[in-house]
Amino acid sequence: MTETRTVGARPNELPKAYVPADFESGVYERWLAADVFAPDGKGARPDPSLRPFVIIQPPPNITGALHLGHALTFTLEDTMIRHARMQGHETLWLPGLDHASIAAQYVLDKIIAAEGESRESLGRERYLERMWQFINTTREVMLGQERRLGASADWGRLRFTMDEGSAKAVRVSFKQLYDDGLAYRAEGLINWCPGCRTSVSDLEVIPTPETGTLWSIRYHLLDPATGQPSPSETITVATTRPETILGDTAVAVHPDDDRYRALVGRQVRIPFVERDVPIIADEVVDRAFGTGAVKITPAHDRDDHATGQRHGLPMISVLTDDATINENGAGYAGLDRYEARARIVADLEARGDLAGTKPHEMVIGRCQRSNDVIEPRLKTQWFIKVDPLAHAALEATRSGETRIVPARFEKVWENWLTNIHDWNVSRQLWWGHRIPAWYCPDGHVTVSAEEGGPERCEACGREAAELTQDPDVFDTWYSSGLWPFSTLGWPDRTEDLRRYYPGTVMETGYDIIFFWVARMMFTGLHFMDAAPFERVYLHGMVKDPYGQKMAKSKGNVVDPLEAIDQTGADAVRFALVNGTSPGNDQKFSNERLQDGRNFANKLWNATRFVLGARPPSINDGAERHSPAMDQLGPTERWILSRATATVAAVDRGYAEDNFGEVSRVLYEAIWSEFCDWGIELAKVRLADSTLTDAGRESTWWVLVEALDTYLRLLHPIMPFVTEALWGALPHATDDPELLIVARWPTPAVRDASLEADVEQILELIRAVRNARSTVGIAPSATLPLDAVVPDRFSSTFAAFTPAIERLARVRPVRQVDRAAFEAGAEGAIGIVAGDLEVHLHAAIESTDADRGRIGKELAQAEAALASARARLADATFLAKAPPQIVEGARTREAELADRVEKLRASLG
Repeated sequence: MTETRTVGARPNELPKAYVPADFESGVYERWLAADVFAPDGKGARPDPSLRPFVIIQPPPNITGALHLGHALTFTLEDTMIRHARMQGHETLWLPGLDHASIAAQYVLDKIIAAEGESRESLGRERYLERMWQFINTTREVMLGQERRLGASADWGRLRFTMDEGSAKAVRVSFKQLYDDGLAYRAEGLINWCPGCRTSVSDLEVIPTPETGTLWSIRYHLLDPATGQPSPSETITVATTRPETILGDTAVAVHPDDDRYRALVGRQVRIPFVERDVPIIADEVVDRAFGTGAVKITPAHDRDDHATGQRHGLPMISVLTDDATINENGAGYAGLDRYEARARIVADLEARGDLAGTKPHEMVIGRCQRSNDVIEPRLKTQWFIKVDPLAHAALEATRSGETRIVPARFEKVWENWLTNIHDWNVSRQLWWGHRIPAWYCPDGHVTVSAEEGGPERCEACGREAAELTQDPDVFDTWYSSGLWPFSTLGWPDRTEDLRRYYPGTVMETGYDIIFFWVARMMFTGLHFMDAAPFERVYLHGMVKDPYGQKMAKSKGNVVDPLEAIDQTGADAVRFALVNGTSPGNDQKFSNERLQDGRNFANKLWNATRFVLGARPPSINDGAERHSPAMDQLGPTERWILSRATATVAAVDRGYAEDNFGEVSRVLYEAIWSEFCDWGIELAKVRLADSTLTDAGRESTWWVLVEALDTYLRLLHPIMPFVTEALWGALPHATDDPELLIVARWPTPAVRDASLEADVEQILELIRAVRNARSTVGIAPSATLPLDAVVPDRFSSTFAAFTPAIERLARVRPVRQVDRAAFEAGAEGAIGIVAGDLEVHLHAAIESTDADRGRIGKELAQAEAALASARARLADATFLAKAPPQIVEGARTREAELADRVEKLRASLG
């Protein structure tokens, strides 16, 4: 099937089998052709009275294929956008791709290595040409994957973090930060990856639990009289990194540690480099760690660096870019760090200064890309002062200008932004935005926002030809931090920027709330004087069925494209959304995929039934209209009331950003209510030979109206199948050609009383089926049933009697008074369903199985009653719960008490 008709399709125009591959691409092409994705597209139908709804897409790294985490992001964002679009909002979902500086360079380095080349052999210019070739290929692959998933993004506004617009924003913003005194160049402690040969962000450092070694080493104190190391007077320090001994500039102890109080102020000699350093007192020392005395290496440890700054200690670097020992390492210069470690340990042992070794559990920082152990190092880099920026970001969340979902992350946000370090934005890479800073021979720095750089040194006037640009590029997160407004044209004051900034939602993973969301808040507030989005929705990680992180090395990775090939895009989307909740990880399995496919298949078959049940009196191609209310029986009114209830429940789910609840409500409403009960009840009505043509038409129009409602409600989550099926339904005069721009349903008036009565009818049918199965009555056997029905319920029960007879395989169904009911109890199977008491007359004696069934129901009812009474005995609940909730609890307790009484009577 390539396409379904828009209005009045015949049932045979909808294929018998649900085969997603037969129609998904065709549906997507129809959306593209209709130009409905863009807020200003010719097919868009926004309500001008509503505010625009804007999501600036988190740009995936342009390094290859998308993974399941990307699929979750795109599905959630597309769900939000489609929902807002149907509500009438002018919707902008602006897509993009991230140049992923270090990630892309790591991937390309492996590719060219297989070709016998390297960065050095190609040189910077040829390497960047090769990079553009690579990313131009992956770009089209990744965009095609997004479209396969159904992303309704505005492809005409597609942006790339290395396009000219982004480049201009990077230059202008950095120049402004520099002029504002917020960007500076200095020596600072950074995370260094020896494998990638660059500094990396904290995000790219993976904390890895490992079993290492804790070495205890004796440092000899200096004899005050001679100034030489004492052979017998030592202090023992503990370290996990003996190679950094070469950079030690102090030994620290806790000021309250009596073991070492008398040694504070004395000096020790660092072995091998023959450096004399002081013993200092600092509260940073953990007295319980090792010996309680620690070596201080300010150039190679973050805590030591802070200690060194407090005490004015020298900061001596001992490692080169490739993690070999430099000239400050005396006789170990030129050795790899681990080779130096082994030799130093051996030399200490030979000197008699190795006091001991023992296994030690610790957390090692490893590079996300190369898996190399990260080395803290002092390097001259560009930094951004973040204190004033972080303060503004905190004020935005505290004031409610930006809301974080789920709210529990606001505490983590507060903690991180109040304990934040200046941001190192320099990266020693070639791929990325080059830092727009130039240096003249006299050491002056000129920062320029001009594309071609400065004409001369701002300090001394030297010509551009004498200036040298900084070779480093920006941290990827710098250009990404400008994303919410650079994508809209900033620094130019464009119409898009005026209309679509700030955005409505920033949806992303909780793992990058600080490294990306915080950066966007910093820059948005600084450059635009407004937070970049109204709320931040954080999703969790997608893990395997056992809760393990997905990784190629574990063999548990799910390729979203392969999943789409197997089950269809709608099944993948449903599997990702169903069961998810803000900020929580989820387990993904093949069973969830199959659940999604089965759900779509169920809906497909239900639509085929509805189309095939069209009464002959309704013309093929007839426009949809509301059913005649005077022709509706309780079945039809119940179907419509439950559809209305579903609209309200789905609206609540969206209002609470609980998309997992939205999918659960729709699954239950469509599968368990509409398909399993609504259609079955309607079949009984349509088969009634006494029903007039007008009545039959009204029943059918009710099915069409309910199905239309459910398709609209489900469309944001499962867009392909709903679009295809909706196109086969009759449409109203003011309906558009496509469901994607159809209006969102609005709740009508519910009939709560009828819903409660029908629920008892359905409970009765379920109970009769269960009883028949328990005592072994053949499915084909039709048995008489007597019922005691409350007067208020009598007419509804009578209206549903044909349905009870057909669906429970009972006939005749008689309403009897209490006396007749009790007189006919002998040999009958007793059943209680809400206010209904029935006897199922079977030509068998009462069995132990029957009594067991009733006993089981009684035990469940008694447990529920005990729980209800405990709740009502809770003074806190009675004092704090809303009055309607308390009243509902009391009603529930009374209902359960009545049920327990009836079940006990049934047991005798």
